[in-house]
Amino acid sequence: MRTLTSPSGQEEAVTVRRSESADAQGIDSLITPSAQAVFGRVNVIHLLEKANLAVTLANEKDDIVAHASFFDYPVGDLVDPAHWERFLQKHFRAEKCTPLNTLYLHLFVAQPNFVAASVKEIMRAVFNAVGELEYICLISPNIGVLEPALEKVFEPLKHLTDPGPQCSAFICRRQKLCPRLHIRPARVEDHDDIMHLFAEQTKLLQTTDIVDQSYFLAELIEAQNEKNCTAVCESDGVVVGFISVTSDVDLKQLHSFELSEFDGLYKRIKHNEAAAQPDSSKDEEDSQQEKTPSNGAGQFSEKSNAFCIQFFAIDKSYETRSVDFIPYVFKLFPDLDFCIITVPMLSPEFLLLQNFLRVPHRITTLLPYELYIFPRTGLRSVKVRLAVAADRPAVYDLVTGLSLKNSLLQDLDCFYETRSDLDGVPLQAFVAQVDGQVVGILIMRDEQDVEYIRAHYNIENFIYFSHHRYEEHAQIRHFVLNPSFQHFSKHLFKEVLRLAHKSCLYHRMYPPDCSQENSCVHHLDFVLNCAVPVRLRRQIIYPLEELGINAPSRRITEDQAPFALSLISRKLTMEPKVTVNARIVVVGASDTGLSFLEVLCFCPHLRFNNLTLISTHGFPSDCNHEDVGFLSTSHAYSSRDLARLPLHSYVNVVTGKMVGINRKSKYVRVSGGEKVPYDHLILCTGLQYRVPCPTGVDVSQPVTNSQLPTQSTHRRYTGPVPSNLFTLNDLHDCMAAHRWLCANFVELEDNAVVYGNSIDVFTTVETLLSLGVQGNRIHLVLTPPEPAASCFSDPNVEKAVVTAMSKAEVQVHHDCMLAQMNHGDEHPDPLTSVSFSTDAEPLHLQCGVFINLSNKGVDYDAFESINNSFLVFDSRLVINASFHTSDEAICGAGPLTKYSRSYYTDEWSQANFNSKEVGQELAAMLLPLFDPTQEPADEPPPGADRLVPLYKQAKIQGGKLPGGFNYLHVSKPSANLTEPPAKHLQDRGIVTGRVETGNYFCLHLDCYELVETLTCLSLKPLPVYNYLSLYGKHQQLLGQLLTRYNQGLIHDLYSFFRQSWCLAVCHDRFSDFEQELQQITSTTDDESRQQLTEDANNSNVLTPERRAALRSSAVKYLTYNRNLLPMFAYPGQL
Repeated sequence: MRTLTSPSGQEEAVTVRRSESADAQGIDSLITPSAQAVFGRVNVIHLLEKANLAVTLANEKDDIVAHASFFDYPVGDLVDPAHWERFLQKHFRAEKCTPLNTLYLHLFVAQPNFVAASVKEIMRAVFNAVGELEYICLISPNIGVLEPALEKVFEPLKHLTDPGPQCSAFICRRQKLCPRLHIRPARVEDHDDIMHLFAEQTKLLQTTDIVDQSYFLAELIEAQNEKNCTAVCESDGVVVGFISVTSDVDLKQLHSFELSEFDGLYKRIKHNEAAAQPDSSKDEEDSQQEKTPSNGAGQFSEKSNAFCIQFFAIDKSYETRSVDFIPYVFKLFPDLDFCIITVPMLSPEFLLLQNFLRVPHRITTLLPYELYIFPRTGLRSVKVRLAVAADRPAVYDLVTGLSLKNSLLQDLDCFYETRSDLDGVPLQAFVAQVDGQVVGILIMRDEQDVEYIRAHYNIENFIYFSHHRYEEHAQIRHFVLNPSFQHFSKHLFKEVLRLAHKSCLYHRMYPPDCSQENSCVHHLDFVLNCAVPVRLRRQIIYPLEELGINAPSRRITEDQAPFALSLISRKLTMEPKVTVNARIVVVGASDTGLSFLEVLCFCPHLRFNNLTLISTHGFPSDCNHEDVGFLSTSHAYSSRDLARLPLHSYVNVVTGKMVGINRKSKYVRVSGGEKVPYDHLILCTGLQYRVPCPTGVDVSQPVTNSQLPTQSTHRRYTGPVPSNLFTLNDLHDCMAAHRWLCANFVELEDNAVVYGNSIDVFTTVETLLSLGVQGNRIHLVLTPPEPAASCFSDPNVEKAVVTAMSKAEVQVHHDCMLAQMNHGDEHPDPLTSVSFSTDAEPLHLQCGVFINLSNKGVDYDAFESINNSFLVFDSRLVINASFHTSDEAICGAGPLTKYSRSYYTDEWSQANFNSKEVGQELAAMLLPLFDPTQEPADEPPPGADRLVPLYKQAKIQGGKLPGGFNYLHVSKPSANLTEPPAKHLQDRGIVTGRVETGNYFCLHLDCYELVETLTCLSLKPLPVYNYLSLYGKHQQLLGQLLTRYNQGLIHDLYSFFRQSWCLAVCHDRFSDFEQELQQITSTTDDESRQQLTEDANNSNVLTPERRAALRSSAVKYLTYNRNLLPMFAYPGQL
């Protein structure tokens, strides 16, 4: 908080923050005639939307005290935004003003009592926030008189032409309000001031052995020489910062970092040059930093080309001026080109590092720190301009070695020749120059799919779409920037938007193996650091033929290759991000793990640099495959959904299985031999089908399941796995089985044995039938079911599946346990016969392929890793209500886990809930550790720590069942997910169609008439996402469903929910609309409560005002979303 003082002595505590759209009304109320005389008439929302930087002062009540908006071009249409630099330097004495160091004030308003104090506070805040900013100009075509407070800050610009342009022209210089800090060598007498800085801001004195040396800093300062230097920065003669640097750097310690683009931080010196250097450069210490390799051309030396920051501290009030140290320390080492600094992984990224380039390290490096580099070339100024034909050779040199350079050069040639690509879409190309040398290039094309992007991605979370013209949207085709100038990335994007007259810049990220990926981007991290990832929107599945001309535009409904989307808008070009270097390792590409990573990746103001996924078969997305079947689905992530998430770009993937956890050294051992270090470890491997171990009983003798030893059914199979035995757990397993079956089985006459007892065995049978395997060749061998468990909660579905398999002549065997493979052979490869014990006679089957879907539990390697690391394991990994295991650094989530017995809730575990929701809650629990913007959580009520959390989203199960039935079951989480609906649900059951005709639809309501379960069995494809949106909705929202059903007006729920009115309910923003309606209809004041009580017997209790508000809200909802809901009429259309 800052304190403003009015001329009369009144004080106001204010917060300086970036403006939000919600501030618009308060800002508008502060606009006075004198402000309009200078800045003209303004649309505040439009101003906030397009401003590069907008700053607001708000008091403790969040009332707006003052506001200022800053752009990168002058007010009004005085000059083309792309050409203001030439205009300014022609007419005014402002030769030092450049796009890099200049912003323009477009609006300033304040409460009358605090104008003078507010303008100084805002200007200081802006100069502090933008390190390279030197000048703020006010150039407006409106010739008005500045307020006295602005006149004290701004001075008139001197004219160079007479008569000059008719405009107001003023300038505010950094030196006047926020001068750069004075840097000088440190002296011993600075010791106490420096120690005070360390004591306030670091734990150095408490955590290192240096505390034993009371005057270690004094000794460090006294020992300064040409290799070890210290400096302080002063403000008004007071020491406010300290830095210690040394050129004695052991580069061998940095071998785990990717330093190839910086020549390993070495400088290559020919021997004749080395001989010409003074003898003092050849002392023993220098020789340790030199290598002398040789080749056929002769010998040369490689000498360290970097110096290192050892200690750094600065007063919090001056932290934004940390960058002032950089030019000074480079002057101390004129022969060295790189400044480096290492920081602990868990250390928050301080402001100095925002100007440095983070160097990627190998995923498996065990070094506990990050490396940052600032190259000497980064001190130079960057100029961005339109590319010209003479730049092509320099661009060619810049992109040499990049895999997609030909695509970039082709588009660059198209720009030179026709200013458009091969499809006729306008192109623009810009280069970044430093001292006349091309160091970067960006090629953009006009975005042709704006409506598609708006409909499929939530760009309206970041922009007001109506304030951006269609021609202001563009797409990054290619982007290449020399890593030495990475800290200028945001400036480059800001300049490109200005020069191209654009406001939104999109970057599409296609999956690695998709042919649409022909965009040359190097480095992608430079884009991701500046852009925000845009979430995918849930799509309505339209009955296009029935809607006819009322269907949405084909631009919206057409299929496109899936891609992840990132956005850079004008107001994001100066938006900082919080960098998180903590190593977060997720084990298992389950729904829970992917959901957790999705939440972290989509935090717009956070940038996680060290997210790692350990998965048996790598990342589960493959944009080229078709649905291969075999397994049921939770509909959490389809392969297309995964391709539209930016996980590929944000997450490092280690392929392999977890085989060990070293809790002391904090790393995970992977089956490939790698060691993956972690700061936070997330275990969410889920449960897997495991290779069954034959009981080994002698089936030549009469034996039943009841006679089997208890231990024999829980043994681990350790022998060789037959080549024709497939245990299916994920898409990779299913695709491998599919390929093998097509190549080695389908055309033969052998039997297929499907073993297990879950919905997956039925979906696998249907897959085999669809591949052309005759039903009489398929043996479905069902293991004994769990007590009170069934594969289907609806007996009608089970009946239909049994009938379909009987019709297809699939042979079903019940209550079987695997006894022998190949008559007990120790090496059963290939598997030719299997024997089972049953409740009666043993079963013997010939076998051409054995598909195992049994023995589901914790993966054996995962169990050993958990058990050997002494984490509590009680049939599942034991966690508390906040996901933590017995180790605070290790969390568990999903079906792998169970709650501690201290909660006395053995019937509930996270397996009972929607795994995607569980992953989201896990991320929400961890985010406060990294997100400084999150307010501390409220204290939980007493005893809350003894309760397990309950989740609300539905459990979903679907797949294709024998008979060609498409199956979907949506239900409320319960302790037993397969139990039949309770009696109160059966009483409220709504059923249409029959399983025999393939149009069965069963829907149950709870006691509040909310949809609680939903079961579909259809021969036609299901609009799954439409039906998922029905869960939890009140039957009145669904067209008075219950009333109309009881009146006999609904004969087919499929056609009922295909009607156009239902599409509004399926819209992804309908839940927001519901909340708005609830706020309108809620009664809060005593008078309204009394009226409601008096009218308790009257169903029509809404006042005319509220009815009007409800109608208005509904109209706004339909009008705002008319691009996706054109089948509804709205005012002005008829």
